[in-house]
Amino acid sequence: MDYLKINKESWNKRTEIHVASKFYDVDRFLQGNTSLQDIELRELGPVAGKTLLHLQCHFGLDTLSWARLGAKVTGVDLSSTAIDKANLLAKQTALDARFICSDLYSFGENSTEQYDVVFTSYGALCWLPDLAHWANVVARSLKPGGTFYIAEFHPFHDVLSGYSYFHNLTPDIEEEGTYTENDPGDTQTVITWAHPLSEVICALIQAGIQIEQFNEYPYSPYNCFDGMTERETGKFYLKHLEQDIPLVYTITGTKGA
Repeated sequence: MDYLKINKESWNKRTEIHVASKFYDVDRFLQGNTSLQDIELRELGPVAGKTLLHLQCHFGLDTLSWARLGAKVTGVDLSSTAIDKANLLAKQTALDARFICSDLYSFGENSTEQYDVVFTSYGALCWLPDLAHWANVVARSLKPGGTFYIAEFHPFHDVLSGYSYFHNLTPDIEEEGTYTENDPGDTQTVITWAHPLSEVICALIQAGIQIEQFNEYPYSPYNCFDGMTERETGKFYLKHLEQDIPLVYTITGTKGA
C-alpha cells in the first residue's frame, strides 16, 4: 500500500476544507494576526534574521507567521494543494517565503541546504513510519549549533482513545473525516503510526541533536478533541477519571558543532 499517495490524496482534500474553516481563520491571518501559539512563541523565542525550515507545514500559516517575525522561511509539505495555497498566501501577504512540495524523506535526500532553525508542530509525527529517518533529516537540515523545536500532541491522549502507545511496523489504516468545525462528513483513507515519547527523544539524540529542554502541558491550544473544556482563553483541558491528562509536549534541541 502506497501510504504517501493515500495520505497525499487525503490532505489535498482536507486542505480545501481547512482553508475555509473558522478553525484556521485565514481571514484573521490575512488581517495581520499570527497563527502561532503562546507555547512555541515563548519557547523558541526570537527568530528575526534566522533561516527557518518548517517540516510538514500544511498550507503555510505558521510558516508565514514566522516570516512575519523576521525569519527567512522555507516550508515543506506532502500536499500539492496545501503548497499551492501557501504560495498564494505568501503572495497575498507579500511575505518572503519558499514552499516545497515533497514528502519529508525525499526532501531530506534531495536538499543540501542547512538552516538556523528546524521547526515542526501539532499532529505531524503520526504520518511518518520511521522516526530515525525523520531525525536524520532534521539533523542534516540544521547548521552546526542550530536549533530544533517541536510542539506536538501528547500520545497519552491516543492511548485513551484506543490506539497503541508503542510503535508498530503495521500502521493504523482508517476511514475518517477531518478535525475542523466545517467537516462535511465525508471520509478519506488515512495511514498513521504511533510513536512513544522515548522513540522521539532517542531518535533525535542518535541523530546528533542535544536535547536542551522537554516540557509537557495539561492543555492544548486547539479545541480538537471531544470533551475538552476551555478553562483559560486558548487553553483546552481534558480529564480522565477527574485528572488532567497531558495533551502537548515540546522538545528543544541543538545540533552539535
